Amino acid sequence: MATKLTGGKAQEGETTRQPTARTPRYLQLAATLREAILSGEFTGGKQFPTETALCERFEVSRFTVREALRRLEAEGLIARRRGSGTTVQPASAYGGALHQPLSNVGELLQYAQGSKVSYAHRATGELPGGVAELISQPTPGQWIAFRGVRRHADDRLPIAVTDAYFHEMLGEAIGMIDLDAGTLFSQIEQLAGVRIGKVTQDIQAIAADQETAADLRIDEGSPVLRILRCYFDPKGQIFEISVSYHPGDRFAYAMHIDVEG
Repeated sequence: MATKLTGGKAQEGETTRQPTARTPRYLQLAATLREAILSGEFTGGKQFPTETALCERFEVSRFTVREALRRLEAEGLIARRRGSGTTVQPASAYGGALHQPLSNVGELLQYAQGSKVSYAHRATGELPGGVAELISQPTPGQWIAFRGVRRHADDRLPIAVTDAYFHEMLGEAIGMIDLDAGTLFSQIEQLAGVRIGKVTQDIQAIAADQETAADLRIDEGSPVLRILRCYFDPKGQIFEISVSYHPGDRFAYAMHIDVEG
């Protein structure tokens, strides 16, 4: 039976949900294969499927398969050699860390598959000074803040702490968010009817403060990777801000860049 791609996860025997323009099929396939690799599906000598097998299994073109594999190779999860096929890199090659690919908003929606996070309300008020200082434009108004700790499904050790801030312009939609559903901004798009115009991202290595260190189960002052993301509507108004902190040995960042010309 062929496996259909449905928003990045493969479901046996289900009708294919049409992918959005934001999530091309090769990204859906890459997400599905990435999750399989990181979950250990190809350990114990099990062979990675050939391009032909993947085309048949997921009912996609060879171009889609090759683009998906190209992304996984760039992330260091697989190795492809002419004449010997595709092999999965051993976990030691990427430290068993969380892999975060990013080239468009669609991949943010597929963030950290195979892990779980539950958020809790922290406060409502002005944006904390330490966060506001990181943003290149004014952030007036009231912000509703949530904090979540992310873990792999089978691991108690945290892989990230995230503070999410939603602007009051989103109104009642903020109270409708399912805090146990993982990624929050995809819910806000639907609940508030807001559309993402662009996302900016800043990455910096910093020392963990006391609270973050406690949540991540590391020593205070240990190095962490801070990822600040700002979500803008088409008019340039920031409606969501997220600040994530990742221990260096539990996170790997991969970016895919196409060279023009």
